[in-house]
Amino acid sequence: MVCKELKRMLKNLWNHLSARRKKQFLLIIPLMLSASFAEMVSIGAIIPFLGVLTSPETIYHHQLIQPLIQFLEIENPSQLLLVLTLIFIFAVFLSSIIRILMLYAITKLSFATGTDLSVEIYRRTLYQDYSVHTSRNSSEVINSIITKTNTIINNIIGPMLYLISSVIMMVGIMVALIAVDPITALLAFTCFGLLYWGVVQKTKARIMVNGQNIAVQSTLMVKALQEGLGGIRDILIDGTQELYCRIYSEADLSFRRASGDNQFIGGSPRYAIEGIGMSLIAALAYFLTQQNGGVIAVIPVLGALALGAQRLLPALQQAYYSYSTIKGSKASFLDVLSLLNQPIPSYLEEPVLEPLPFKKSIGLCKISFRYGDELPWVLKNVDLEIPKGTSIGFMGSTGGGKSTLIDIIMGLLSPSKGELNIDGVAINENNCRAWQSHIAHVPQNIYLADRTIEENIAFGVSKEKINKKQVKMAAKSAQIAGLIEGWEKGYQTSVGERGVRLSGGQRQRVGIARALYKQANVLVFDEATSALDNKTEQAVMDTIEGLGKEITVIIIAHRLSTLKKCDFVVEIDKNHTTKITSYQEIINESN
Repeated sequence: MVCKELKRMLKNLWNHLSARRKKQFLLIIPLMLSASFAEMVSIGAIIPFLGVLTSPETIYHHQLIQPLIQFLEIENPSQLLLVLTLIFIFAVFLSSIIRILMLYAITKLSFATGTDLSVEIYRRTLYQDYSVHTSRNSSEVINSIITKTNTIINNIIGPMLYLISSVIMMVGIMVALIAVDPITALLAFTCFGLLYWGVVQKTKARIMVNGQNIAVQSTLMVKALQEGLGGIRDILIDGTQELYCRIYSEADLSFRRASGDNQFIGGSPRYAIEGIGMSLIAALAYFLTQQNGGVIAVIPVLGALALGAQRLLPALQQAYYSYSTIKGSKASFLDVLSLLNQPIPSYLEEPVLEPLPFKKSIGLCKISFRYGDELPWVLKNVDLEIPKGTSIGFMGSTGGGKSTLIDIIMGLLSPSKGELNIDGVAINENNCRAWQSHIAHVPQNIYLADRTIEENIAFGVSKEKINKKQVKMAAKSAQIAGLIEGWEKGYQTSVGERGVRLSGGQRQRVGIARALYKQANVLVFDEATSALDNKTEQAVMDTIEGLGKEITVIIIAHRLSTLKKCDFVVEIDKNHTTKITSYQEIINESN
């Protein structure tokens, strides 16, 4: 059952590899066969080498050596010693060189494949629906992309190649040993094989439990780091550093113990097996010396068996260690496969769509939404039309569904009921990107990358393609150009991680400049001016109003003054009902 499941998982992984990687994996097989053949040659070469050392006359007159003697025109046994010595040295070096090449190929291919998988997971994750991102823990995803992908390299791909190589190597060594002494070779291999099989049966349950623990605790470690460093301001104020250190310590200790336990289980049988192997060779040596011919007659055979055992035992250990490592990493393997199997949108393989025609209005037709079948409704029967070129404001109590409605308008969420349409065309998976090309979004909490001001305004544009003139115009419209240009490095100033070197108001103005840089014709402000003072907010809103009637502006605000220049205002109450009104009507009602 376990082998079938592992086979299914490996087949799943194989399907995610590129054609180039599959070809490279297949090309390693001949290298493995060459290494196995070289081992056979090196083991076979030791018999005549030791034979010529102990009894040169016997080897010189042996029928199998005659073609070599005739070809090299060897006249006496002493000349044969140098030849066989060189042949043995060549065979050993050839075997070593091929094994080094195989190690190089396996290592390079494993890590190159790991890069492919890591990038593919990240790519597929970025293309998931917004609802998927809101429902999953980012720590788990980050851990799978970085830590668990490394586990796939070190504990699945590499060990699987080493397992195949070890099996091929063992077959070659066994063929050589059987040719030397079939009974002894088969008996030794059977004994060693049964010992390893017994170890596998004894430890497999413990390895699986440790593997699950490793997968869980590695995620908890990343989560503890994210939470601790992400909330550092509150941690410093509250003095809760030790709490987060303890959370991380517990996860880390459990992770290290499970990892160490599996490593010990995988490596420990080697020493016991080697001791048993050496004892068997010593017993065999004693037995053979008691036969006719004495010590000199059995030295070549004994030397071949000793060399074969010296090569066979590491191959057996490598096969066992690889198998136990793969089994111990099953839980992490499953986590990585689940992310690799994430569906990607159909439009990804299609040519880039032209922006969806938007000339008349945005229509919300009886929109209802909830985040799950068992969860309460966030929006109910919202019927609304937003003409192009108008400014519309949304206000209401917290939890009324304003931000959710905005996410639906931007195509981030699909309505549970009803329809979003643009000029009467329903928005779906196939044309969502074509609609989103019209939109620029400014959230309340602006995300800033640890890069320059310029790169943050032109967010998502490669550095060499940034339009510097457009950056400055956007900054000027967002009322932050004067501040930036007064800094020593100007637009090349680094903002720090998440914009830590900027104030809240400065971060929001950079976010507004980012939206204006995009030159979109639908601007969405989700409480984007909440950190600005009244004067700056007024100046920003005046700039937006001056962009022209081709620009549709959608604003969520708690501060009523923000909605002063909106053409109409939509109030959403706690019962999720909507009311269309105006700024002036709200002022009159409040008076």
